[in-house]
Amino acid sequence: MSSDLWSFSLAVYARPGVEDACLQLQTAGANVCLLLCGLWLEQRGVTCDEQRVRQLQALTEPWDIEVVQPLRALRMQWKTRAVDDAVLKGMREQIKSLELEAERVLLSRLEGVAQEWTRNEAGSMTWLEGLAGMAASPNRDALQVLRVAATGT
Repeated sequence: MSSDLWSFSLAVYARPGVEDACLQLQTAGANVCLLLCGLWLEQRGVTCDEQRVRQLQALTEPWDIEVVQPLRALRMQWKTRAVDDAVLKGMREQIKSLELEAERVLLSRLEGVAQEWTRNEAGSMTWLEGLAGMAASPNRDALQVLRVAATGT
């Protein structure tokens, strides 16, 4: 298992089925960085509770809304035009790199908050369900894909 959240996330995301599961959950309103953090915390045996879930969500939401989502929206907006425009295609790749870097920064911040949390105590919920929120119930299969992929890292 990777010790840092970024390496763990890259390893999990590269496993079969994970990208599709993450996109399905993202479409349903879940934040993929939070879910990857939740997987990492589950793998480390860190206790999950409402206060910790809220703390991670409070850290994630402003960064996601103000930084990640605008970059993603711009990248998606240019998708069709970039097919026939080499300059725009290059700029779109730069935006994609910035979006990925913004996600790396978020994961680093999440890891910083969670680094000292206790392990192996009974929690009131699991990380994935707690962090997926409303997206969890109709997407249990996608969450299971993530769990299986995480066990192989």
